Amino acid sequence: MAMVFRSSPLLWTRVVALIFSCVAFSVALYGAQLTHGTGDWCIFCWSFSFVGTLLVVLVELCGLQARIPVSWKNFPITFACYASLLCLSASIIFPLYFLKGYSGRDEIMNCRIVSCVFSCLATVAYLSEVSLSKARPGEVSGYMATAPGLLKVCETFVACIIFVFISEPISYNQNAATKWCLAVYCICFILSAGIIVLCVAEWTGCLPFPFARFLSTYALLAVALYLSATIIWPLYKFDDKHGGTSHRQSSCGSMAGLCPWDKLLAIAVLTALNFILYLADLIYSARLVFVSA
Repeated sequence: MAMVFRSSPLLWTRVVALIFSCVAFSVALYGAQLTHGTGDWCIFCWSFSFVGTLLVVLVELCGLQARIPVSWKNFPITFACYASLLCLSASIIFPLYFLKGYSGRDEIMNCRIVSCVFSCLATVAYLSEVSLSKARPGEVSGYMATAPGLLKVCETFVACIIFVFISEPISYNQNAATKWCLAVYCICFILSAGIIVLCVAEWTGCLPFPFARFLSTYALLAVALYLSATIIWPLYKFDDKHGGTSHRQSSCGSMAGLCPWDKLLAIAVLTALNFILYLADLIYSARLVFVSA
């Protein structure tokens, strides 16, 4: 099995992302002394991105694309988009929990700063890879390389963040309205994730109905569902008349990371963000013509 080295901007972008993510988690493990689950999440983001990118680079150098049981038009850009979002989340979370208010040893602080900087650089590198890999107008490509495909990745990632915030502490069991919001998040996440799996595994042709029509119908349904959640969640969490709390507690300022009220606000913002993403998805899906691999 001979390795074929074909230099291209996309290859070098992947190599750069590989190096940056490797440095981020290596330095963090070496001397950052991360003490709780948030640090484990950041390490996972960087190491998962590194391993996945290494796999993509090796497959392409060895010319094994045809032997991999996934659509190579869809998998690399899907992974790059997830990696960029993972590194972005680590770049935001890491300074909140490990740089803000830290007054310990300089060596530990330096390692944490280096990890944070290289996490930001890895984010930029993965975003550059997505930009280089995405479909151009008139180009025949996989669905995940199109705007609706990339939006699906963002939608599922935002939903995962919502799940983290809504479950720690549990904030969805206040009444039937907030439970409905949780149902919206779960339904849309499952369907969007299912679409991604169908595209990456090249199973779209197995559906008993046209895939393009299903995408447009689902996007319309998701917009309606998220519109209801965008209205209901703030109403029942921040309106005193509906059992909510309109003012941020004074204790939030002294807590590391996000306090419970901050998480409720983050859920409201992320819900509105996902509504916008699904609305853009609907607009693109209504006019997009793509060719399945």
